[in-house]
Amino acid sequence: MTRRIPPLLVVLAIILLTAVWLLWLGREPICKCGTIKLWHGQVVSSENSQHLSDWYTPSHIIHGFVFFGLLWLVARRLSFGWRLAIATAVECLWEIVENSDAVIERYRSVTISLDYYGDSVLNTVADVLAMIVGFWLASKLPVWATVAIALTFEALTIWVIRDGLALNIIMLLYPLDWIAAWQAGR
Repeated sequence: MTRRIPPLLVVLAIILLTAVWLLWLGREPICKCGTIKLWHGQVVSSENSQHLSDWYTPSHIIHGFVFFGLLWLVARRLSFGWRLAIATAVECLWEIVENSDAVIERYRSVTISLDYYGDSVLNTVADVLAMIVGFWLASKLPVWATVAIALTFEALTIWVIRDGLALNIIMLLYPLDWIAAWQAGR
């Protein structure tokens, strides 16, 4: 008799292994301030990316939208659970890479994130859970609604913090001086 591993168990294991890996690398478990906040809305702060949610949480929900769409296109024969496991693995891999010294230094040198020293492990896990929420929402909502939410999130974060998923990608891969100046409020 063959036992099947449930995809939800795989998702939980991936998240747990990611947290353990980041702790092993020396990432802070929670904010050095010693508190855990549901929301931290100040971007230019040593507490950014240290709590449960922040202005970058919408970008992780958008990751879930994108992963759902891509996996629906290329792996629609897989169950929802296994597609979620793949999306979780990709998101966790990104979180590990994002919290590497090389990428942290890149963020600090070419983006507005001058005080960025990496995510806390708590924030990383919350970011992965936000991606899972986005993945689930994309499975339930019509495509037009998912796209509308993604565009709204991007417009809101660009308007409020002069950053967002698209700007983050641009500035990480091909930094533009005029975007950096605009983000700095000059």
